[in-house]
Amino acid sequence: MGVGRPDAYRPLGLMATGTASAATVAPAPTRWSRPSWLPDAVVVTGYLGLALLLTSGQWGHPWRLFHQAGDQVLFEWMLAHAAHAVVEGENPLYSTALNAPDGVNLMANTSVLGLGVPLTPVTLLFGSQVAFCVAVVCCLAGTATAWYALLRRRLVSARSAAAVGGLICGFAPGMIAQAGAHLHIAAQFLVPPILALMFRPADRSTWRSGVGLGLLVVWQAFIGEEVLVFLALAAGVLALGWALADRSAARRHAPALFGRLAVAAVVATALLAYPLWFQFRGPQHYAGMAFAAHAFQLDAASFTASARQTVLGDDWLPGLLSPNPTEENSFFGPGLLVLAVVIVIWLWRRPLVRALAACGLVFALLSLGTELRVDGAATGIPAPYRLVAGLPLLDLAVPARFALVCVPVLGVLVALSVDRVRAARRLSAAPGLPVRLLWAGAVAAALLPLVPTPIRVVPVPPVPGFVADGGWRPLVPPGRTVVAVPPVTGAARSPVMLWSARTGLAFPAPGGYFIGPAGPDDPTARWGAPDRPTSVLLRAVAETGVVPVLTDADRRRAVEDLRHWRAALVVLGPSTHGDPLRRTVDYLLGPGRPVDGGWVWDVRGSV
Repeated sequence: MGVGRPDAYRPLGLMATGTASAATVAPAPTRWSRPSWLPDAVVVTGYLGLALLLTSGQWGHPWRLFHQAGDQVLFEWMLAHAAHAVVEGENPLYSTALNAPDGVNLMANTSVLGLGVPLTPVTLLFGSQVAFCVAVVCCLAGTATAWYALLRRRLVSARSAAAVGGLICGFAPGMIAQAGAHLHIAAQFLVPPILALMFRPADRSTWRSGVGLGLLVVWQAFIGEEVLVFLALAAGVLALGWALADRSAARRHAPALFGRLAVAAVVATALLAYPLWFQFRGPQHYAGMAFAAHAFQLDAASFTASARQTVLGDDWLPGLLSPNPTEENSFFGPGLLVLAVVIVIWLWRRPLVRALAACGLVFALLSLGTELRVDGAATGIPAPYRLVAGLPLLDLAVPARFALVCVPVLGVLVALSVDRVRAARRLSAAPGLPVRLLWAGAVAAALLPLVPTPIRVVPVPPVPGFVADGGWRPLVPPGRTVVAVPPVTGAARSPVMLWSARTGLAFPAPGGYFIGPAGPDDPTARWGAPDRPTSVLLRAVAETGVVPVLTDADRRRAVEDLRHWRAALVVLGPSTHGDPLRRTVDYLLGPGRPVDGGWVWDVRGSV
């Protein structure tokens, strides 16, 4: 989508500004003409620079991860898997490199293949951490750029208005909170082009637009199905609001809209039929969710508060008003909300503004969950989400994420207001400078408290040199696995998953951080693989540092578990409670030997 704005969208006052005849004016001397694309390039470069600044805590620091380190490990592994699948020609929807020997249904997890496949060259050349950071930069700057392009092309004349709107859409507090952990939620750069094709004027063939729309929907599905569901709901609310505000326009454009949607549905269904079957019926599929999604809701007071990752943010208040640091999806501050109310009242006559206001209000209310909370206290008042919580798809949604729909709503409203002020100044006979300055000051005052700070990082233990340098290779026959200590099977950070990602999935391993079935005959969703006695034992030692009283029965169970995992080596890397863990494994398996970065137990002969 180009960012140049056609004349048909410009105010009429800009179409004819000169009064002198061409015959009476001497030709001006030839001057250098600024390329038309240069201002747009400056805006996009600014978005990229800001995204690089926000990720600066990781560039050049391989053993630092963003604050939700377990989620970053998950997505690093997913990016490494996508590159491995491309190179080896493997099934990208499933892998036995994790949770060996059962494997993981990656279509049923957040595999972000729509990001991982395009980033394959980056992952292969520079590793999974660089690929993850590049993905975060692309998610933030790409989302801002896509909204800038849509605003510039369709909705506003002033480049500055589009730039401010794109800045809000790409770098709002909720986007920064998600970007540090959830690539599948932060990657919203396809939302504007999908909306542009869906609601475009009927100036091209319905078939061509529908095919393009269907292909974008498929791409978004392979990035994140959750964003696609929110987009479908928001587009429906927006279209309904617009139709109620301008019935004649709705009747005029409805045939083309439904035609495009029909074509897109056919294309998307054809291309997604097998992946969706694999997700819901393929190996290691599951039913339900591994956590109580309804518990992740926002406090009503969060909408006027400051998020952690802003210049005015702290840890205490956001922790009270949001479920965790990655779900600070509202936190717009009082200034931006007051500004939005003023804009809606001021531009109420425009159908788009009324539709945006309705859409933002609906999704803000849904983000409050099933019971209204204010300043950390439950009020006992039922919240609107309770009315739809039992509907298919919505019963699996995280209510707190509905507030992310409010981000582009606010961005578009602010862009429309800035454009209106600039257009009024140009068309008015009066200078209009004070009004322009006052409105610029009001927008700046509302946005400055939301200026993001670099995403916080935390240290993580490095991959043992024995693993990173391939010292394990002569000791692991084909079909056998490397077992990390502890072989995490729950929702905790998984050492072996980081080792696997950083080595390009060089070896299969049990455990991991993913969602799978509770057992071979029980499809109920749970975090990780079903527990085994040895994994439970070692996880308890890793968490407490206490070595329990061990018996011969524990040793027998350890051998049985290692046989189930098809283990060749057991490896202990750097750990907070490394000595208790080593002594525990020594008792279970016999003395280990020190290697570069940890300890190893060769169990090929005993398993």
